[in-house]
Amino acid sequence: MQIGNGEFSYKWIDNWAKLPETDGWAHHGMSVTSEQNIVAIHPTEPLVIIFNRDGELINSFSVPIREGHQLALSSNNKNEQNLWIADPGRKNLNIKGVYEQIQGDLGGQVICVSLDGNVIQIISQPKHSVYNDGTFAPTSLTVFDKSEGGNDDIWVADGYGESYVHRFSSSGELISSINGEEGSAGRFDCPHGVWIDYRKSNPELYVADRANRRIQVYDLEGSFIRSFGSEVLNSPSAFAIDNSYMIVAELRARLAVFDIEDTFITYIGENESISRVERNSPEDVPGWPNNIDDKGNTIRSKILETGKFNSPHGIATDKLGNIYSGEWLIGGRYTKLEKIK
Repeated sequence: MQIGNGEFSYKWIDNWAKLPETDGWAHHGMSVTSEQNIVAIHPTEPLVIIFNRDGELINSFSVPIREGHQLALSSNNKNEQNLWIADPGRKNLNIKGVYEQIQGDLGGQVICVSLDGNVIQIISQPKHSVYNDGTFAPTSLTVFDKSEGGNDDIWVADGYGESYVHRFSSSGELISSINGEEGSAGRFDCPHGVWIDYRKSNPELYVADRANRRIQVYDLEGSFIRSFGSEVLNSPSAFAIDNSYMIVAELRARLAVFDIEDTFITYIGENESISRVERNSPEDVPGWPNNIDDKGNTIRSKILETGKFNSPHGIATDKLGNIYSGEWLIGGRYTKLEKIK
């Protein structure tokens, strides 16, 4: 099925990567390696799974996490890549037919592993006063990569904890923290995704301030620059890049495209029956992102549509401009949008 128009035209490929049948409620993160393989997390198990562009599983390995929420890749001094995983420390699990959010033993953490599964580094709850009574539950991270002229600082979004973004050194020492109060836009409310934009001469840090329905932008010292998107965004969650364009995954059923000047261009794969209504309103899909059966139980969505997103959570792009999406729902859903030239 073809969706979109103009330079944003795609062939929608359902079930591009074959996932195991599972009742796991997936929070999919995704990333694309320098070899153009797609990295994700198993919907239920603490497993990294790696696919080629055709959706064939080429590798998998276990990692010591509760949930792989969002992923990032960075270069190392061997001209190889390391995988970073944001683990909020909790996961929705099916307990005798009822989904409950279960806390893991490890707590919130960021973990770095090689692409063959060796643990390299773990960043746990930082020593910051907000955690005297608070919870560290990171949802995303990005590395100011030396291969891009950076210093390997690690920026971590505590989206499900205290709504801070922390800057760590390459050795994992806390350098500084931001919470939105530095600028005119105001306090973060679920800074779900972070991403470093290298498109301009001076790289910038983008923060998906999800519950505030906007994106805030900082320099790489943590100084506020600007905010945008509140007129066109409903739930910004993750970022990807296609040449000069930025693609934002919106949890409420669409992707949003912006140019290098942060000007909104278009939506991709929008499902207006979800994206244009308020969550939990009378008009919303009961049980979204899943469904509710006749007995009141939460079940996998029965109304997933080809060509329309339900709940895109993780997003990545390859060098050909193809988009890979992982959706947040029971059993997960991986979709490939193959760019039409």
